[in-house]
Amino acid sequence: MTAQSSTTPSSTTPGSLQRLYEDPGTPVASGPDRSRRQAAILAGALGSTPGTILDIGCGDGTAAATAARTLRAHRIIGVDWSQDALRRASEHLTAVRGELTDPGLPFATGSADAVLFSEVIEHLVDPDAALDELHRVLRPGGHLLLSTPNLAAWYNRGLLLAGVQPVFSEVSLRGIHGRPGKQVVGHLRLYTARALRSLLPAAGFDIVRITGAPYHDVPRPLRPLDRLACHTPSLASILLVHARRREGS
Repeated sequence: MTAQSSTTPSSTTPGSLQRLYEDPGTPVASGPDRSRRQAAILAGALGSTPGTILDIGCGDGTAAATAARTLRAHRIIGVDWSQDALRRASEHLTAVRGELTDPGLPFATGSADAVLFSEVIEHLVDPDAALDELHRVLRPGGHLLLSTPNLAAWYNRGLLLAGVQPVFSEVSLRGIHGRPGKQVVGHLRLYTARALRSLLPAAGFDIVRITGAPYHDVPRPLRPLDRLACHTPSLASILLVHARRREGS
C-alpha cells in the first residue's frame, strides 16, 4: 500500500524506471492516515470472517503493518517487484515478489478475498494487463481497494488554468520540470474520478464507492481546503476507490 510506490511494472519498463524503483531513496509509503482509511473501508466490507488480502505494491510494508491493526482477523501478504522494497517489507509481513504482467502474480485464480492497490496504477506501463491480473486472483465478489492521485484535484485545476504542470505529473525521470514539488517518483499516468468510473467496470469491476483523501505535501496553510475538498471526491487530492470483482465475469 504505497503512495509513490515501488510497483510491479511491465517487463518492458525502461531501465531508468527500474533503477528509480530500486533506489532506496525513492519514497514508498503513503503515510498512516491513508492506510487507516483504506483498512477501515476494507474491514467493513470483509467483516470478521478471516480472509486473504494481497497488498500489491506493498513498498516497505509500513502501510500494510498499519492496516493490519484494523484487519487483525485477516491474513495480509505483501507483493512487490522491487527487491529493495521486499527486503524492507519482510520486516513487517510476509512479502513475495510478483509482477502484474507475465509471468503474473504467484497466486491461484480466485484465491484472494481482497486486494489493496494503493497508489500503484499511476506507475504502470500497462494498467489494463494489471487490472486483468487483479481480476484473476480475486474471487468473484472479492474487494479491490485502489487509491491514486487525482489529476483533477482542486489545485491542479487552478494550476492548469495558469499554464503550470499539474502536481503529481512528471515529464522526466531525471528531475521536476514545470510543476511544484522536488521528488521524482515515476508517475506515468494520472486519473480522474470520471476516468476510474469508466476504466474499472470495463475491466470487470463494479464500483461500490469513490471517496477522497488529503495529500500530505499540500502546504500547511492550504490543508484545511484540502480536507474540505475530500467531501467532493472529484476535487480531492487522492481518490480512494472501493470496487468488487463482478460476479460471473
